[in-house]
Amino acid sequence: MTLNLCVLTPNRIVWDSEVKEIILSTNSGQIGVLPNHAPTATAVDIGILRIRLKDQWLTMALMGGFARIGNNEITVLVNDAEKGSDIDPQEAQQTLEIAEANFRKAEGKRQIIEANLALRRARTRVEAVNVIS
Repeated sequence: MTLNLCVLTPNRIVWDSEVKEIILSTNSGQIGVLPNHAPTATAVDIGILRIRLKDQWLTMALMGGFARIGNNEITVLVNDAEKGSDIDPQEAQQTLEIAEANFRKAEGKRQIIEANLALRRARTRVEAVNVIS
């Protein structure tokens, strides 16, 4: 048995095909989804989506949104998504270093919040690359 997974951003369809299993980062932790999962709607956190096709696992960096699970269909609507295999490891690492530096020198509540968000996004992209390496 399989699940139909569709990952959408406001601009494009990132993924639309059948999968065996996923592990999704939600605001309350990670959830695993197998065929015949109970219907659920959840907020999606900035984090890694792990996708199992037969015996192979793929990763995707998700930048927050929502997911709906039901009838062996998973729809994930996120602000942005990037397949781990499409991320340039050097560029992701450089972005992380810049985000870390910006976070260290952030002052004021708003700057700290924005720097923390950029840092979380950068860490997620690096993690998506490192999981598949």
